[in-house]
Amino acid sequence: MSPRGCFVTGTDTGAGKTVVAAAIVAALRARGERVAAFKPVVTGLDAPGTGAGWPPDHELLAAAAGMLPEDVTSATFGPAVSPHLAAELAGRMLDLDALVAAARAAATGADVLVVEGVGGLLVPFGDFDVRDLAVALGLPLVVAARPGLGTINHSLLTIEAARGAGLDVRAVVLTPWPDEPTVLERSNRATIAQRGDVEVATLAATTSAVDDLARAGAALAFVRWI
Repeated sequence: MSPRGCFVTGTDTGAGKTVVAAAIVAALRARGERVAAFKPVVTGLDAPGTGAGWPPDHELLAAAAGMLPEDVTSATFGPAVSPHLAAELAGRMLDLDALVAAARAAATGADVLVVEGVGGLLVPFGDFDVRDLAVALGLPLVVAARPGLGTINHSLLTIEAARGAGLDVRAVVLTPWPDEPTVLERSNRATIAQRGDVEVATLAATTSAVDDLARAGAALAFVRWI
C-alpha cells in the first residue's frame, strides 16, 4: 500500500504541474518528512530546454526529493509527444499495473508520495490514461492551472472528469500567481472556488532551486491535501 500523499495533475500541458509537485515535495522535505516523488513517463527529452535553468521534470522532482532521477520515473522518451505515441514510436507498450508498481516502489521507505501526472487527466498511455493511474493509486488530487483567461473552463472540466471517476479533488493551484493579480485573475480564482466547490490556492513564480521551491511550497496548505 502506498503512503499518504497526492497526485498532481494539470488542466493541460504546461499548466505548471511539475512546479507545483516539486514545490510540495521540497516543502515537505524541508519539514523533515521522508518524501518520494514519482512521474510515470517523461517525454520530450530531445526537445530544446525550457531555459531559465529548468531541468527535465524527473530531474527537478529528484532534486526536490533528494532522489536519483532514474528512481523518479519508469520511462523516458525523446520526442515531445503524448506518452502513448512516444511508447509506440519506441516499440514499447506501457502497462497500468507496472506503473502502479513502479510508483509504490519509488515510495519505499517514504512517509509521503507525490505523483505528478503527464499532461491532463485524459492523456492516454495506451489503452488507459492518466486518470486511470490516479484512480489505481488512490491518492487525492491536486490540479495545477494557469491563472489567466480560459482557466475557468479548463479547471472545471478537469474537476468534473476527476470526480466522475471517484477521485477526491483537494485543491486547484493557480500558478504562476503574480504579486499584483489583475481583476480577471482574482475573479478566476473566486469563480473556480465557487463553481467547482473546491479550495483554490496560488503558487508564486519561483526558480528551480530547491530552497526557492521549498519557500514557495511552504505557502501552500498541502497538509490538508495529503
